[in-house]
Amino acid sequence: MNLLPVWQQDIWKTLTHDGALRSHAWLLKGRRGIGKYRFANLLAKSLLCARADPQRIACGQCASCNWFEQHTHPNYKLITPDAMSLAMVQNNRAGVEGHSAETRLQTAGERKTKPRVGQQISIDQIRDLDDFVYLTGHQAGYKIVLIYPAETMNTPAANALLKKLEEPPENTLFILVTHQSQRLLPTVRSRCLQVAMPAPDTETAVQWLLQRWPQQADAQKSTEPQRLNKQQDAHRLLALSGFSPFAALPLLDTMEQHRQFIDAVSTHGRFDPLTLAEAMQKQELTVTIDWLQKWCYDLAAFHAAERVRYHPFLEARIQSQCQRINLRACLSFLQFLNARQSLSRHPVNERLFLEEIFIQYGRLLASGSAVPEFEE
Repeated sequence: MNLLPVWQQDIWKTLTHDGALRSHAWLLKGRRGIGKYRFANLLAKSLLCARADPQRIACGQCASCNWFEQHTHPNYKLITPDAMSLAMVQNNRAGVEGHSAETRLQTAGERKTKPRVGQQISIDQIRDLDDFVYLTGHQAGYKIVLIYPAETMNTPAANALLKKLEEPPENTLFILVTHQSQRLLPTVRSRCLQVAMPAPDTETAVQWLLQRWPQQADAQKSTEPQRLNKQQDAHRLLALSGFSPFAALPLLDTMEQHRQFIDAVSTHGRFDPLTLAEAMQKQELTVTIDWLQKWCYDLAAFHAAERVRYHPFLEARIQSQCQRINLRACLSFLQFLNARQSLSRHPVNERLFLEEIFIQYGRLLASGSAVPEFEE
């Protein structure tokens, strides 16, 4: 079961060996970045495979597996928002190699796209399933519909799906994958076998990350202190991802840039918003704002309760900065960043956009006992 992370192996056995297939719809739910989409993708491929191994994992060699990999399987349909669909081939390939398909799908949906490209699953996408689910499948075989992320269905789409779940088509399995099951219609949830996808503990996640660490990152790390540094880096990435291992793995590519960014925003007296804006303009705006949101969240959390979530190795630096800023100002600036994160997904002048954000952050650093107003 090498294709599955250790924390998913028990749930795999439960779903594939213990009669769960008697259900016509599964709802896989859990937090983002723990491998839900990759799990569901492998599950669909394996259920359609003609020669699955004793662990019920797809062989990867039969005609069915080849069709699946080429996205041409006649008995499989993937329903996802249009804004994500363009990246599906790359994401599926990345998932086989252990990267975060669901995180990359999220990123694809958040990139600057034309207004007409949908961020939701529409009713037309669900209606288009009629011929697929109600007609006999290829060679009278089993049919699978994977819907991801299920919470992006708009209300008409969810109601259209509900009709199919209430009168399930023969030999058809619906697999819904969601990060936020509470956003689904209660009637949709009630007609699915709900599966709480497990998340790994911290040490398990760290070991999983270390096993997938790029070889070039290991080339110079032969001594014990260097190995300890690698472990610390894995802990840092895991914390920065919100303790979601599949979200942490892609962060390896930007680890050094993130260090430089934190060095820039954590210097109180020498903060230069214009220089930082110039340095960060080549990176996606959503990523830069996400980094600043997490930094400011930790500032507010330490200010209020002396807790640090995303930057546990920088607690001393956070404590020092908290002595100079106002908590109310920090919370107000976080609201400002939330609004700017939404705007960052639309066409903007990136340099001016970043300059505005960092100038406002400079005002936060100088807040002291005052509470500046940040326009939303």
